[in-house]
Amino acid sequence: MQLISDPNAWIAFLTLSALEIILGIDNIIFISVIANRLPIEIREKVRRFGLIFALVTRILLLLSLSWVMGLTAPLFSISEHVISGRDLILLLGGFFLIWKASKEIYVEVEVGEHGEAHSNANSQNAGKSMMTLFVGSVLQIGLLDIIFSLDSVITAVGMVDQISVMIAAVLASVLIMLVAAKPIGDFVHRHPSIKVLALSFLTVVGVVLIAEGMSVHIPKGYVYVAMAFSLSVELLNIRSREKKKRQG
Repeated sequence: MQLISDPNAWIAFLTLSALEIILGIDNIIFISVIANRLPIEIREKVRRFGLIFALVTRILLLLSLSWVMGLTAPLFSISEHVISGRDLILLLGGFFLIWKASKEIYVEVEVGEHGEAHSNANSQNAGKSMMTLFVGSVLQIGLLDIIFSLDSVITAVGMVDQISVMIAAVLASVLIMLVAAKPIGDFVHRHPSIKVLALSFLTVVGVVLIAEGMSVHIPKGYVYVAMAFSLSVELLNIRSREKKKRQG
């Protein structure tokens, strides 16, 4: 009750919630890209499970703060560069994200809709295949959720002292992401150019994770501004194309 009546706690909650939502944007994009490759029947379930997995991961990491902070202890060194547990997770996550985004860009650009439709048709032929797709997709999302959650939790620990405020902010941000995931996913699916742009964003995020893992700090603000600018230009292009279609 004391926290509820404390204005500082509310300011911390709102600030942290906003940051968690911003940090979760790349997570939503990744979940949307994975879900849009799946048959329509299981897309919504994969989105929901992916975000629930993100919520559970963040809360578990918050409840094991001593373990999270222990990840900064050195594990080994490469050419006089010390690697901690956190660095190792960020490096593996960055390489995985670049590999996954590059693969999806190849499928989108080279294979195209015919390949996607063929893949979806094959996946619908057998229930066992559908379940394999579902489990594989959730596992991929879960793996990246751990990487994104680690970044998110370390941010929360650096900003707020009260664990209850941290958990409340994480809950609020994931609930907002649950509401936003489907419209964002549908919009990305309708516009192939946005899809490629979103995958390019994920490649950039992968590079940032690798840089962080090598102790090279890249200010996230620069990355988000560049992404916002690129998205704005592409939205203008989409509007221009649709206007030309109506006039034609």
